[in-house]
Amino acid sequence: MSTVPAGETTYDATEALAASTLCAAFQRTARGRGDAVALRLADDSISVTWTEYADRVRALAEGFASLGVERGGAVALLMTNRPEVNLADTAAIHLGAAAFSIYATNPAKANVPLIANSGAKVLVTEPAFLEVALKTRELAPTLETIVVVGPDRGTADLTFDELAERTLDGFDFDAGWQALEETDVVTLVYTSGTTGEPKGVQHTHLSLLHGLRGLEEHDHVTPGGRVLSFLPMAHIAERWISHYASLVFGHTITCCPDPKQLAAALTSARPTRMFGVPRVFEKLAGAVEGMAAADPEGPLADALAAGLARVRAEQAAGTSDAHAADDGLTEAQRATLAAVRAKLGMDCLEWTCVAAAPSTNAMHETYHALGIPMLQIWGMSECVFSCITPADRIKIGTVGHQVPGVEVKLAEDGEILVRGKNLMSGYRNEPAKTAEAIDEDGWLWSGDVAVQEGDFYRIVDRKKELIINSAGKNMSPQKIEMAVKESCSLIAQIAAIGDGKLYVTALISLDEEAAAAYAQQHGLPNDVAVLCKDEGVRAQVDAAVQAANEGLARVEQIKTYTILPTAWQPGGDEVTPTMKLKRRVITEKYEQEIDAMYAG
Repeated sequence: MSTVPAGETTYDATEALAASTLCAAFQRTARGRGDAVALRLADDSISVTWTEYADRVRALAEGFASLGVERGGAVALLMTNRPEVNLADTAAIHLGAAAFSIYATNPAKANVPLIANSGAKVLVTEPAFLEVALKTRELAPTLETIVVVGPDRGTADLTFDELAERTLDGFDFDAGWQALEETDVVTLVYTSGTTGEPKGVQHTHLSLLHGLRGLEEHDHVTPGGRVLSFLPMAHIAERWISHYASLVFGHTITCCPDPKQLAAALTSARPTRMFGVPRVFEKLAGAVEGMAAADPEGPLADALAAGLARVRAEQAAGTSDAHAADDGLTEAQRATLAAVRAKLGMDCLEWTCVAAAPSTNAMHETYHALGIPMLQIWGMSECVFSCITPADRIKIGTVGHQVPGVEVKLAEDGEILVRGKNLMSGYRNEPAKTAEAIDEDGWLWSGDVAVQEGDFYRIVDRKKELIINSAGKNMSPQKIEMAVKESCSLIAQIAAIGDGKLYVTALISLDEEAAAAYAQQHGLPNDVAVLCKDEGVRAQVDAAVQAANEGLARVEQIKTYTILPTAWQPGGDEVTPTMKLKRRVITEKYEQEIDAMYAG
């Protein structure tokens, strides 16, 4: 596949990879990439070259410095994925300050502990979130200045352009960033978590660059490629894979402020590297499967079937090789699948990866069948990039093995332990919690439970999420949930219930897009509250539950379930922004529905 647009050249990222700080890497990359586009929107209403990027970072850094931002400080960012996030972030880290993003779904009250913990004096936002930003300052008076993106200041203190115009006597931009060390903190990642207050995970130049070097060593990254930034920047995966990686490898970042416009952004960006959470890839796979189902005798259905047969045979034999030249398909089948990849904007991908939540084997098989080998990675906010599937030995359902320079082992109960330079430097201002997470020998206790298959790891659950029924039987809720989701695209989320109970039940949330398509097909209102009662919907869900039960042990089988009248939204009550279930919240919020399933 082509990975670089015609007329554009790559550059050598060797010097940037060897840099001691991301600032030094950025400066090298900006010089090497020059007039190539660094940051853009899908419609090119904003397009920033690397030279312009470097110039704006210099100006914005002086503006931040004039507001009191200094080495060891912090800058808060409350914005959607847009070029100004990258500009502000890169400017802040050149001062030695930690730039961090706040989830756009947060109410002002939830931002207060982040501001207090970080010590941020400045918050950069956009008009849609200005009211929340101002309310945050009202509740957290240590926050001094609100900067808003756009031409109108409104009730903010400064516009983004006015920030860049500010000066400071004696300010020496180059001396400042050149004095930074690999141990300086680059960012704070406030763990969204499923319980408790967020903790401020600190990552340094050392930890972030160590991961990028490991990525390059594991599977060469083509410099000057293209990435799409669409997941929340408050999550370490998006920050690391799009933003920080671009500072080293010179990627062009296409920012997608509205995830609902992902399809259009994909065809505009034509990324060479793409990371996403399972739900994003599931929806794209569902669209392809729907196209094939609409014409079961057509070329797409035939090509997909051939691709599925191939990948299943390879997996049955052991592993798949993404680099294999012979895929066993006919020229016509290859052409059909190539056309679909082009239609999706996924025809230039050299690396596709999924993480952050459990993903189904069926989804992986669909992408492999399409000719888009999908890798899985494993990490956490606290250790970023720790395990990855090797492209030449893909074993679906595993997260591969540890990356170069990282140690991984399993505790007696299967908990994953990680040690290496990729670890956080600690939770900000919370040494006791840091000591709870990282033992005296330097091992991070992840809380994730895995089994080892040769040199590969398969994640089986979260240690704190195991279901222990009234008979004392330990069960994996993720195993049960994934078994159901495998065969029903109408299901967006499922929460297995059964802790302390006689048997397992489930709460099911419908997928809004799949439900809308079903409603249109059957002449029904596009209303999840109505569709959850529809006999056809219930029949599909019931079939998925029964199919799952056939492959589960008797004690794991779902005895009854409830289809909820509302969809669970990322960052809402029930799931985190990265779509992890908030199990404690779910059991409390749906206490009546759960009690009803166990009545009698």
